[in-house]
Amino acid sequence: MPDLITDDRLQSFLPRLVELTAWTAALNEAMTRFEIASPERAAAFLAQIAHESAECSRLVENLSYSAKRLMDVWPKRFPTLERALPYERQPERLANYVYAKRLGNGDTATGDGWRFRGRGLLQVTGRANYHAIGLALDLPLDAEPELLSQPHAAALSAGHFWKSRGLNELADDRNDDDDDEDFVRISVTINGGRAGLESRQRYWAKAKALFA
Repeated sequence: MPDLITDDRLQSFLPRLVELTAWTAALNEAMTRFEIASPERAAAFLAQIAHESAECSRLVENLSYSAKRLMDVWPKRFPTLERALPYERQPERLANYVYAKRLGNGDTATGDGWRFRGRGLLQVTGRANYHAIGLALDLPLDAEPELLSQPHAAALSAGHFWKSRGLNELADDRNDDDDDEDFVRISVTINGGRAGLESRQRYWAKAKALFA
């Protein structure tokens, strides 16, 4: 079966993409391995990763927040401006604080929060999740977590998440379901809510046109 993604097709979808050939190869490998093998599945997958990663340009979590934004994102941890100010524009310190003793991470002194901050197309966060993905993909993510910020591992980790959550089946075009509602369910599975839904839907429409 021929690859669904070609350089020309991917460039048409993401015209500002850097490392085009590397991304074409990485996405085709991931999509083949994780059975994202139909136009319907491919369109939904590409739409979601395009939104989540700012068109494959943001593969590492941005933790450089203003104090006000910290209060919005983590209101329980930063209930006042006074509590937030020491972490303003301090991404490493912030990661080690907010991710400490969560997601398999150690305490703040271990540096796990920063070392295992969000990476990849569908961001993997926390030592436990890096470990699980590393085992599933046979990648040394415990020792080299930065691999998830490179096309090959980033695409494979996204494909693994996609298949393991049953998103292929939701993306399939069937007569007995609502494709639009299924796409919303895919978005909620990835994001935890409906944040960015309009952006995801725009990418979806564009991706579907690639395979028309």
